[in-house]
Amino acid sequence: MKIAIIGVGAIGGYVGTRLAHGGDEVTFIARGSKLDALRTRGIRLIMDDGSEQAVPHVRATDDYAEAGLQDLVIVALKAHQLEAVAPQVPKLFGPDTVVVPMQNGIPYWYFHRYPGELANSRVKSVDPHGLIWQHIPCERVIGCVVYPAAELVAPGVIKHVEGNRFPVGEPDGSISERVTRVSQCFIKAGLQAPVLEDIRAEIWLKLWGNLTFNPISALSRATLASICQYPLSRTLATDMMTEAQTIANKLGVTFRVPLEKRIAGAERVGHHKTSMLQDVEAARELEVDALLGSVIELARLTETPTPHLDTVYALTKLLAKSLEESKPLLSGLR
Repeated sequence: MKIAIIGVGAIGGYVGTRLAHGGDEVTFIARGSKLDALRTRGIRLIMDDGSEQAVPHVRATDDYAEAGLQDLVIVALKAHQLEAVAPQVPKLFGPDTVVVPMQNGIPYWYFHRYPGELANSRVKSVDPHGLIWQHIPCERVIGCVVYPAAELVAPGVIKHVEGNRFPVGEPDGSISERVTRVSQCFIKAGLQAPVLEDIRAEIWLKLWGNLTFNPISALSRATLASICQYPLSRTLATDMMTEAQTIANKLGVTFRVPLEKRIAGAERVGHHKTSMLQDVEAARELEVDALLGSVIELARLTETPTPHLDTVYALTKLLAKSLEESKPLLSGLR
């Protein structure tokens, strides 16, 4: 299968390396230092057991047209980065090209083929101008939930922390030929990729932790285990998750894991820095709206009060604003 990976950070690099080892024809679409590293040294994956997988010679480009038509396009950028590249993505499309977005949070396609009065509503928090919906048609999308934790050690070098589960599903819940093909492709690469009939419920299960632990960790600089083991932050996490569960339930989603078990699962990951904390430390833009703003948007649509989510959202947005304003000062000190 011809596969393009857009975004070669921790998850894009992890998935792309595994797929390349699985025998698929992978093209990495990157830019800057990441592209330079891929062209000169290839890509290297350090597994959680200390072993390594390396692909010394990879196809890498920053030109979507040069990459050519693909069978599968995996979009592994952060949600707030997607709008900027969306107009280029159609250059990868053939008649049957499938797109698998790998963003955290409520996806832009959430209400596509949604069985309710909100069908085809646009999630403005993640697609404010409708550009993603326009250029990456929802009809091409297979939903996917990303469970592995990984870190970008250096351009072209990824460290796998734990997990290899990437459940996939059609927005309408059908077990189609194309979703089965994507699942088999991932499984061949050594990933766990079950086909789910309710991918939205799985999105909420993952988001349940992300919308809570990511902003708390960014604000406190604490790891997952620290947040779960400190009584005050554990209580805050519980309150935030309770509000989110109410929203999801109003949208017809039932959680298959109890709240306390979800928190215990995060605690077991240990002293891992969430992706948002990693972004804070690297002075990168934070994905606040995909993880939390979108949930608050759905809260308003369902008339659900969310005092704890609102407070943490306000503080995290202020943190993001402060980080952005400090960039010119930091660059001037270098």
